[in-house]
Amino acid sequence: MEKPTEISSAKMFDGHNKRYKHFSPTLGCSMTFHIYFPPSSSPSHKFPVLYWLSGLTCTDENFIAKSGAQRVASSEGVALIAPDTSPRGLNVEGESDSWDFGVGAGFYLNATQEKWKNWQMYDYIVKELPLLLTENFPQLDTSRASIFGHSMGGHGALTIYLKNLDKYKSVSAFAPIVNPINCPWGQKAFTNYLGENKAAWQEYDATCLISKFNNVSATILIDQGDEDKFLKEQLLPHKFEEACRKVNVPLLLRVQPGYDHSYYFIATFVDDHIRHHAQALKL
Repeated sequence: MEKPTEISSAKMFDGHNKRYKHFSPTLGCSMTFHIYFPPSSSPSHKFPVLYWLSGLTCTDENFIAKSGAQRVASSEGVALIAPDTSPRGLNVEGESDSWDFGVGAGFYLNATQEKWKNWQMYDYIVKELPLLLTENFPQLDTSRASIFGHSMGGHGALTIYLKNLDKYKSVSAFAPIVNPINCPWGQKAFTNYLGENKAAWQEYDATCLISKFNNVSATILIDQGDEDKFLKEQLLPHKFEEACRKVNVPLLLRVQPGYDHSYYFIATFVDDHIRHHAQALKL
C-alpha cells in the first residue's frame, strides 16, 4: 500500500492538523484525509482514534476547519481522523449532476451497480483506511477506535458501528439519516448504488440493523436540532429511537431546541461527543 504524502500541517491547541494524500486501491483514485494529532509528552505514546464521517457535499476539510473539536481532543488525548466523503476525479457520467448523489455523496456503502463500482466507501472506511493508518502512523493505536458523524456521515457511523461492534468502542451522531430506506436522500442513493433489491438497502439502514445487532452495550449518543429543516422528511430520528426501544439498545437522543443542521450546531455540542468517546476509548 502506497505511503501517504503530507500536504499541509497547522498547529492547533498544541497538537497538529495534518492533511494527507494517497492513492486508494479500494476506490481507484487519489484520496485525501486529515488527522489531528494531540500533543504528546512521549514519542512512544499511542493515541486512540476517533473517525469522523462528514455529510453530503463535504470533503475531509469541513469538520477540521469548522467544528472546534480539536480543543477537547487535545485535552483528552484522542486523535481525530477525517476522511473524504466519496471518490473524486473518476469522471463518471452524472457524478456531479446533483449535490445529494455521486461526488461528495458516497453514503459509506459498497455500490453494487457497475456504473458506480468505484463507490466502495464502506470498505475504504472499515478496511483500507485503518490499515493505512496502522502501517504509517506508529503514534496511533487503531485497535482503540470509535466513530461519529453528521447527517449522511451519521448514517455511515451508525451502520458501520452496528456491523463492526468488535472494531469500535462507541458511536455518536449529529442529525443522522437513520432510516434511509424511507427518505428521499436514501432512496435516490440506494436505487442508484445498490439497485432495486430493497433487501440490500436494509444492510445500510441503522433502523433496520438495530434489530439484528442488538448486543450493543455502549450508549449511542445522538444530537438533533429541532429547527433542522431536514428533520421530518429526511432524518426520522423517532424511527431509530423506536427501534432501539424495542430491542433495549441504550440510546441517548437529545433534541436541541432552536438548532439547525449546520456546523454551528455541531460546534456547540461536539465537546460532549468527544468526551463520550474518550471515556469509551479509555475503558
